Order: sequence, then C-alpha cells, then structure tokens
Amino acid sequence: MNNPLLIQGGMGIGVSNWRLARAVSSAGQLGVISGTSLDGVLVRRLQDGDPGGHMRRALASFPFRDAARHILERYFVPGGIKRKHHYARSPIFTIKNNDSLNALNVAANFSETWLAKEGQAGFVGINYLEKLQLPNLSSLYGALLAGIDYVIVGAGIPLEIPGILKKLAKNLPANLRLTVENTEKNESFFSHFDPSSLFGKKLPSLKLPKFLPIVSSNLLASLMTKKATGPIDGLIIEGHVAGGHNAPPRGKMVLDESGEPVYGSRDQINTEKLKELGVPFWMAGSYGEPEQLESALASGAAGIQVGSPFALCRESGIFPELKKRIIETVMRGKSHVCTDPNASPTGFPFKVMRLIDTISEKSIFESRKRICNLGYLRQLYKKEDGSIGYRCPAEKTEVFENKDGVVNEGTPGKRCLCNALFATVGMPTEYDDGYTEKAIVTFGSRLDIVRKLLKKKTDFSARDVINYILKGL
Repeated sequence: MNNPLLIQGGMGIGVSNWRLARAVSSAGQLGVISGTSLDGVLVRRLQDGDPGGHMRRALASFPFRDAARHILERYFVPGGIKRKHHYARSPIFTIKNNDSLNALNVAANFSETWLAKEGQAGFVGINYLEKLQLPNLSSLYGALLAGIDYVIVGAGIPLEIPGILKKLAKNLPANLRLTVENTEKNESFFSHFDPSSLFGKKLPSLKLPKFLPIVSSNLLASLMTKKATGPIDGLIIEGHVAGGHNAPPRGKMVLDESGEPVYGSRDQINTEKLKELGVPFWMAGSYGEPEQLESALASGAAGIQVGSPFALCRESGIFPELKKRIIETVMRGKSHVCTDPNASPTGFPFKVMRLIDTISEKSIFESRKRICNLGYLRQLYKKEDGSIGYRCPAEKTEVFENKDGVVNEGTPGKRCLCNALFATVGMPTEYDDGYTEKAIVTFGSRLDIVRKLLKKKTDFSARDVINYILKGL
C-alpha cells in the first residue's frame, strides 16, 4: 500500500460521506469518511426512505443478517416519514453495553465504508474523534468488517488505538480507557466490546488497517511514536488554521481583541524534528494550494490533508440549499471564519463560519432551547455514589451545574454541535412545538483555494479539487 499524496479531510457529521470518500478514492487519493455519529446518520437516512436504496444495499452485504433485519424493521420507512425531520432517534451511548445499539453502530460504520469502497479499488480511510469515546470500539469494528484501509483519529491523544485495532482485527475483545472526571488518581473506567459476544463465534477474517493519528505539535508527534500501544503508520500534522476542532494553544489560553485564541511560537511545527521520528507525515491546515503541496513535500512530508475545498464540492454531504448560501457568501467576499474558544462542548476551540440562519448568529443561538438529547459529546463524571453520570455544558446551565459541572464565563456560549451538524447535512431534529434545529458551518481560516475554484465554476467536483492541487506536479 503506497502512501497517498493527498488525504481528503474527514469533516462533520456526514459531510465527508461515502460519496465524497468514494470520489476521492476513485481519483487515486485517500478518500476519508467522517466516522462521527454514523449510527444516527444511518437511522435518519432510513427514516427519510433511503433514496436510491444505498443503505439497504449496504445492509444486504452486512455479514450478520439478523442484526441488519432488525435495523430495517426498526428504522426503515418506505417513502420517508410523513412529518419531515421528526425522527425517531437511536439510543444514547453509555458506559453500559447496549447490544442493539452496538450492533446498529457496527452496521452503520460497515455500511458507510462498504459504500465508499463498492466497485472500486482505491484506498478509503475513516476519521474518528478521540473525544467521542463511547461509540469508538463498535465504530472501529464496523469499519474493519468492511475492509477499511486507514483509520485516522484526532481531537485528543489516541495512544490506545493501535493496540485496539490489533485486537479487533483478530475478532478479540477490546477495552478503551475512558476519560471520567472526579475520579481518584489511580481509578480507571473502560468501555468494552466483544465481537463474538455480540455476533457469535463465526466471525469473518479481517485485515489490519494503517493508523494515522492527528497531532498539532512536535511534542504530541513524539509522544504518539513512543507511547502508543502499537506502531503507528504515519502522522497528520494539523495546524490551528484548519476547520473543525483545533488543539488549544500550548500554555495559558490568551484571547485577542476579537475573542479568538492566540497561537504562538510554541505551537509552530519543526519539520526537521518530525523527520527524525522515522514515520511519514502529512501537513494539514490551509495546505490546499499547489504551492503549499510543493512546500510540504520539500520539507519532507509525504503529502497533505485538505478539507475545506472538498466540503463545498458536488459530492459532499452539506445540504444543497445551505451549500449554495455558503458559496454565495464566499464569492461575495463576505465570509468570515472565527476560532471560537467556547462553541464546542469538548473544550477545544472550534472554527465557526458566520452565516445567516445558522447558530453562529447570536439571536438564532439564543432562541434554541438548551437540551442534550443526542449525547455524543457528553462528559462522563463520577457521582458521589461511585456511579457514572453524564453531562454536557451545552445543556441548560442549571442542569449542568446540578451535575457538578463547572460553570464559567464560556459555558453560556456552548453550542450543541451534535444537533447543529446533523442540520448541516439536511437531517435536523424537529420537535413537537415546531422548532427545527439550525445548522453550524465550519471551515478553515483561509478560503483562497475555495474562491479560486469558484471563479472557474460554482458546481465543482472532488476530482476538480484534486486536479487543481496536483496541477503543478
């Protein structure tokens, strides 16, 4: 397996969908699926009637037929639900294993991977968030079942993933140490996943994919190569101008006059030290120009990772009407992306594009009832009785505080990214009172490549993006 020159970023919930990953992979580069919340993506697509029959086609190839049949019986609605976006939701992940939820999540990750790889020989990767821990074991197993080629993990320090992949590739039980607040120094909690307990003893042979963690500093790059539970196959080095979640600045958080984090010399990457680690690396974060690819290669990188231009291409999952509004805003030169230190419940800074009728607008955000009903980004904490509780700083402040959450000046600004990102891809939650969740849009800070592509044509493909970036080689 040769190293790719270009890695397409794994974006959002359903932005980097199977169609986008398939298009990039078919063009000879590494297409990447977003593995975030795929259980919810699958059940909403099925309730929308599964246009084109793609989910049902993938589930027909799922090796565990009873599980696939149960999912279809529970969630598939021929022709789509009558009340638009009034979805029945999948259960919320907890530390206690839920067999039906685990099977659903395995099938969802299998389906997205299977569709991206269907009928073509290119390599496909899947991107997970280390911060989103509870679904990760069953998610990984589902991707392995479909023959995923690369696993990419960011938004944290995924030291345990290489060892977990080795176990799951052998169909063995695996554990993942969980981040639980209020615990004692030597106290640990784990999530557990056992393929044979869930699906029986007759399990298919699986291959071990390559593993690429996303890191933001030389320190973390060195830590991953030395302390991970198994060898890593490369590093994606992501700067703070990239879209989505960013690593916080090293040292004390300092904000500029506009309220954005200030990054300094300690956050800069030394590529000479990266080369000393002896593994290939890819540069990410506004590396979408041909000249930047050449610069990255000259510095010793194996290539680059690019996200934002692919987010606006024809194959991405952003809802068409929203994509059109984003394109119009960018073309008018009115787009503004800020690094919001408070928007994400994870505590990581998050890139937000200011756009009318999204929760980037203060009035739109404040009109939303603060509720945590999807739970992907919840914090785990130990209660006084020793049991595990769940809280989210984006829920009602008094509810969060009653769960021993620490409320600070940033807490009122926390956005429900789970619901907002589903809305971004046209699958918002609608409530009985008629309120429908609003989208959030995230891009990298620098949109020069997007503007250049849009000047040529407003309806461009993933292959157009690739051809533009590689034109100088």
